[in-house]
Amino acid sequence: MKNIIWLIGVILVCNIGCKKGDSTKTTSNNTPVIVVNKDTSFAKGADVSWLTQMEASGYQFYNNSGTQQDCMQILKGKGMNAIRLRVWVNPVGGWCNTADMVTKAKRATALGMKILIDFHYSDTWADPGDQTKPAAWANMDFNTLVTTVHDYTKAVIDTLKLNGITPTWVQVGNETSDGMLWEDGRASTNMGNFAKLIAAGYQGVKDASSTTKVIVHLANGYDNTTFRWLFDGLKSNGAKWDIIGMSLYPTASNWQTYDTECLANMNDMVSRYGTPVMICESGFSASDATTAKAFLTDLISKTRSVSNNNGLGVFYWEPEAYNWMNYGLGAFDNTGKPTVALDAFAN
Repeated sequence: MKNIIWLIGVILVCNIGCKKGDSTKTTSNNTPVIVVNKDTSFAKGADVSWLTQMEASGYQFYNNSGTQQDCMQILKGKGMNAIRLRVWVNPVGGWCNTADMVTKAKRATALGMKILIDFHYSDTWADPGDQTKPAAWANMDFNTLVTTVHDYTKAVIDTLKLNGITPTWVQVGNETSDGMLWEDGRASTNMGNFAKLIAAGYQGVKDASSTTKVIVHLANGYDNTTFRWLFDGLKSNGAKWDIIGMSLYPTASNWQTYDTECLANMNDMVSRYGTPVMICESGFSASDATTAKAFLTDLISKTRSVSNNNGLGVFYWEPEAYNWMNYGLGAFDNTGKPTVALDAFAN
C-alpha cells in the first residue's frame, strides 16, 4: 500500500509540478520523481490523402496485433497527433478535391488530431518539376489569377469551418522550390509574381481564419542555397509567411548527412527570417523499416532541438500506402500493418 501511495504522489507531482523539458525532480524528502514530458505542441503527423481512395479500392488496415482498425486511429495509437491533407482544384475522379479533403479532415478532427491543409493550386500533383495551373485557371490574366488564388483559398477554409474544422496550419503551395502556377508564378523568371501569389494565398487563409498559421513549403530540406534564394526573394518582394516548411526523403546511404544538413538549414532559417520551421513531408524505403525508424527518430530529435523551440513538427508522407500505386516509401507492410518505422513517433 505504501508503494501505491508513493506512486500516486509521483503522478500528482508530475501533473502539477513539472516544467516542459524536465527529466527528474525531488520531493521535500529528496525522493526522486521521474517526470514524463507530455508536451503535445510538437506535431507528429502523417499525410494520408490517399486514404479514402484506398478504402474505396478495398484496402483495409490492421494494428500490430492484427485487429482491423481505422487507419487514422492506428496512427494516433502510434503517437501521431496531426493529419496533413492535400487539396486539388478539380482532379480527375474527384479524389483530393475539397469535398474529399473535408471528409478526411472530419475523421481526423473527431479523433482529436490537428489538421494541416496542403494547397497544390493544381488539378494534380505539384512539386519542384510540376506546377501546372488548374484547367479552369489556365487562361486567366495575372491579376485575375491573383484574385482567384485568394478567393479559392478562403472558400476552402470557409468550407472547413462550416464543418466545424479550423486547420492549425495551411500550406500555400506544395514544394514551391521554383514557385507555383507556372509560367506566371515561376520564381526563377518572375519572383515578384510568385510573391504576389503567395501573398494572395496568405491573405485568403487569414481572411478565413486569423489563427491558422501559413506555411511556405520547399523540397529538399538539406538545400540551404535554394531556401535562402527563395525566401530572400519572397521577403524582398513583400510576401508573408508564418512557418517555413521542408520535405526530406533520404536513402539508407545518406540519411545521416541529410538530417545533419537539414538541421543546419532549419536553424539558419529561424535565425535569418525569424520564423519557425516544420518538416511537412518525410519518407523512407518501406523495405528497410529498421533504418527508417532510425532516420525518423533522429529527424524528430533534431527538429525538436531547433533553437528556441522553433522546430514545430515532423510529418510522414502517406505511411498507409502498401501495394498501392507502386509507391515504395510507405510505412505499412504488405499485410496492412504498420512497420517498426512508425514507432519513432511514439517516443
